[in-house]
Amino acid sequence: QKANYYGSLLQASTVCLGTGPSGDVYVPFRDLLPMVHPNDIVFDGWDISSLNLAEAMRRAEVLDWPLQEQLWPHLEKMKPRPSIYIPEFIAANQGERADNVLHGTMAEQMEQIRRDIRDFKETSGVDKVIVLWTANTERFCDVVPGLNDTADNLLRAIEVRGPERGPGVGGDTTTLAVLSRPVSPQQGLEVSPSTLFAVASILEGCAYINGSPQNTFVPGAVELAAQRRVFICGDDFKSGQTKLKSVLVDFLVGAGLKTKSIVSYNHLGNNDGKNLSAPQQFRSKEISKSNVVDDTVQANPILYGPQDKPDHCVVIKYVPYVGDSKRALDEYTSEIMMGGTNTIVIHNTCEDSLLASPIILDLAILTELCQRITFCTEADPEFQGFHSVLSIVAFLCKAPLVPEGTPVVNALFRQRSCIENILRACVGLPPQNHMLLEHKLQRPAPGAKRTCPGGAACPLTPPRKAPTGAQLNGHPQPGAPRPGP
Repeated sequence: QKANYYGSLLQASTVCLGTGPSGDVYVPFRDLLPMVHPNDIVFDGWDISSLNLAEAMRRAEVLDWPLQEQLWPHLEKMKPRPSIYIPEFIAANQGERADNVLHGTMAEQMEQIRRDIRDFKETSGVDKVIVLWTANTERFCDVVPGLNDTADNLLRAIEVRGPERGPGVGGDTTTLAVLSRPVSPQQGLEVSPSTLFAVASILEGCAYINGSPQNTFVPGAVELAAQRRVFICGDDFKSGQTKLKSVLVDFLVGAGLKTKSIVSYNHLGNNDGKNLSAPQQFRSKEISKSNVVDDTVQANPILYGPQDKPDHCVVIKYVPYVGDSKRALDEYTSEIMMGGTNTIVIHNTCEDSLLASPIILDLAILTELCQRITFCTEADPEFQGFHSVLSIVAFLCKAPLVPEGTPVVNALFRQRSCIENILRACVGLPPQNHMLLEHKLQRPAPGAKRTCPGGAACPLTPPRKAPTGAQLNGHPQPGAPRPGP
């Protein structure tokens, strides 16, 4: 057995370039455009737990022991940097792990994250830094006017001064307001650790990806990213049960079956499941999992009225024994013709971390690629990049973040086609439409009279007029006698 990237859209799937003499021609997705190879990515990060990565690997019990033994010498020297820990945002049962945390005011903690990003970039020699949140699910934040509803208010809540013009990239010298007092609890009440990481990344010009379901990107963070022209994307890795759900509901509704009930039950025993056993953190995940069918339902007004949608129930339970091997049970009940019902029941065993790992790589690689793409149109000849809310990565996210006022697409194959066709456009290929029209035509035999299916002369075919001399350009009409010498 050898190492692979199974489960990665970019590294383990193919796209059709077109048709050749011997049939369709497929190439690896990663070969459509020059992309970063996963083997060239340098990793660093933060964690509220002080265990080095080898010890953390042993505690997680995800990998088989022989593989752990091989990886141990590579991981034991990697230790996470201290992270931001605000107990109110994650389950109380995570407190026992929190032995590697930053201290000081909220502003001072965020400034340390910025220093860490700069230090990593300098010491590792990498060209770019992309920050990805793969930590615990937090509770949802309330959007509070005057606190996190605008970029200025969010920075003020963290107690950071606005940009002052000066040297540096884009004149960005945003600095801390040095404080001799702690941030008041009320002032920072709705600024979560993941949002602090997002703001730190944006101020450093680094793309930020949210791999958890909470609303990290409050309006103030979205506005800040737009102002700095920095990519943000998310939310929540789409790896197992939800990915299957987005396919099945698309199939059922697309086939004209009226799905009336969707019940999803999960139990898992890893630290994610332990954190989700708290009600507020579970609610974040429930929202993320429940919205995945909305656009598919709204696309069929024949089956569903304006306020009509399937009953949708999501249950998550913590069962330590099963560890990272999450069990997902789904029941889909649909109305069919003549008052009948159709019920589909599925049991899905999801190796949670191993399904998410290639998605993490895809998100980072695709985000980096989009940073290098600019385009223009005939109507707007000025080259431009993608919107700071990078919605092209929706295929990889349960609850895709999109620019305000734009449609949310959850149907899996539409999401994949979006990525494929944008990359095809970059190399001058037309969109893939799957018509295969060249294989569906039956041309009339040479010289055969065009007829309708019933055999009569086609009434839609206009009679041919005899060509004029100008049309013949001095040549004889076919079938006419040739003039003598």
